[in-house]
Amino acid sequence: MKQDYTLPAQTHIGHVHLKVADLDRAMKFYCDLLGFELVTMYGMDAAFISAGGYHHHIGLNTWYSKGGTPPPAHSTGLFHTAIVYPTRKDLATILQRLRDAGYPLSGASDHGVSEALYLSDPDQNGVELYWDRPREVWPKKADGSTDIYTRPLDLQDLLQELEK
Repeated sequence: MKQDYTLPAQTHIGHVHLKVADLDRAMKFYCDLLGFELVTMYGMDAAFISAGGYHHHIGLNTWYSKGGTPPPAHSTGLFHTAIVYPTRKDLATILQRLRDAGYPLSGASDHGVSEALYLSDPDQNGVELYWDRPREVWPKKADGSTDIYTRPLDLQDLLQELEK
């Protein structure tokens, strides 16, 4: 096997498929709150949802998890699903929706390359909502590599985007 293989630059993650305990509850979070659209149901135990009409960005199913409980905090598994918003204003809009709904954040960070909101879905799956800054303004380390850090995100400053 060739050791120096790297993925083509156009490669991307196509979708995430999450095991949930209650499909209706998960749909309320992902569709009603976050704004994903239902593409299709797969029987009574799975739903495929997307943004912009794609066949699906997220699959939700109860095949092996109906009525189940979240995994323990200190176990292996998915850390979070990251959902990329196209603009900072779009991120501000979802922040305002979450606030209006009284939905709690577990964190908010400025990573230099991006700004991110962190929360958990009703099944305690981690969710990151973020936007990427333009690549040309990403911070760099002395050696030229990208400097990704974690600093507190100023939520009031983010919400100012809604007034522009």
